[in-house]
Amino acid sequence: MDKIGHDTPSRYKLGYNFIAYVLYILLMKLTILGCYSATPRTFTNPTSQVLELKNHIFLIDCGEGTQVQLRKNKVKFSRIKHIFISHLHGDHCYGLIGLVTTFRMLNRDTPLHIHGPKGIKEMITVQLKLSNSWTDYPLHFHELTSKEPEVVFEDEKVIVTTIPLQHRIYCNGFHFQEKPGDRTLVLSAAVNHGIDKVYYKSIKKGKDITLDDGRVIPNKELTKDPAPTKSYAFCSDTRYDEAKLPQLNAVTALYHEATFLESHKHLCDQTGHSSAIEAATIAKKANVGMLILGHYSTRYGDLSLFKEEAETIFSRVVVADDGKVFEF
Repeated sequence: MDKIGHDTPSRYKLGYNFIAYVLYILLMKLTILGCYSATPRTFTNPTSQVLELKNHIFLIDCGEGTQVQLRKNKVKFSRIKHIFISHLHGDHCYGLIGLVTTFRMLNRDTPLHIHGPKGIKEMITVQLKLSNSWTDYPLHFHELTSKEPEVVFEDEKVIVTTIPLQHRIYCNGFHFQEKPGDRTLVLSAAVNHGIDKVYYKSIKKGKDITLDDGRVIPNKELTKDPAPTKSYAFCSDTRYDEAKLPQLNAVTALYHEATFLESHKHLCDQTGHSSAIEAATIAKKANVGMLILGHYSTRYGDLSLFKEEAETIFSRVVVADDGKVFEF
C-alpha cells in the first residue's frame, strides 16, 4: 500500500484527505481537559472538556487551567465559538476570565457565545472593567434561569438543551444531540428508474419522485435510512435525581459526576453530589450507551475504585482522566 507522503500523487492525497474529513465529521469526540473536584493540583485539573460534534467545537465548563489544557491537547482556540457553563462554583468557571482575555490578546475577531447561569455576565464584565481589558471581539452572554429544560443552541446539524440538576446552587447539565442527516440515495434504484441527477438532492431530503409517465416512485424505494444520530449528555454537579432520566434516555454517552465512593456516600446529599454507584444507577435506568465517570474527590488516589463500584450496577463504564479522549 502506498504511503501518504510528499511523493504521493495529488489525486491520492485528495482521496485520503476526503476520507479523513468524512470520518472526522461523522465522529463525536470528547476530550477531557479536567475532571477533578474542588481545588486544582499540579497533576490534576478541575472540570472542563471539549466536545467535537458535526464540525462544532463546544467547550463545556472552564475551571482554572483550562486554556493551558487546551494548548496541551492542541485544541484550536479560534474554533471555540460556544462555551457552556454549568454553574458558578469556581472549579467550573474560574478559568473563563483568563480564556476570554487570552482570546483578546490573540486578536480574535470571531464572536464568542457564553451560555451559563444568571450572574455569569456580571462575573466576567466586572473583571474586564477593572482590568481595562474589554474585548475587541463580540462577546455574547446567554444567561439561564429556567428550572425546566430549554434549548440554548440550535442550527441545522445540532441542538443543545439544558438538563436541570440538583446542586447547592442553580446548575444545569447539557444535552447535545445530532439532528438526523439526509437519507442515503440508492444509486442503482435511481438509475433503473431513469431519474435525472438533478433530483438526487431532493430525493435525499425525503421527497417522492414523479416520472414523466406520471408514475410516482416512493422515496423508500430510492433511499435508505440515514445513519443513527449520536448524542452526549453532560451531568455536572448533582445529587441523585431521577427527574432527568427522560432527557438521558438512550444517549450515546453520559458523563456523570461521581464525586464519592460508597465509603463517603453520607456526604452526597449535604454537598449536592453523587456517588459512583448513584451515577451507574442513573445510567442503567436511562439505558445509556456508555457511562463516563468524573468529578472525583481528590481524597481518593485510585480511579479504578470508581469503575469497580459503578460496574456492580452498570457494565458499560469508563473513567475520565485529564487528557483522555473518547471517540464515538
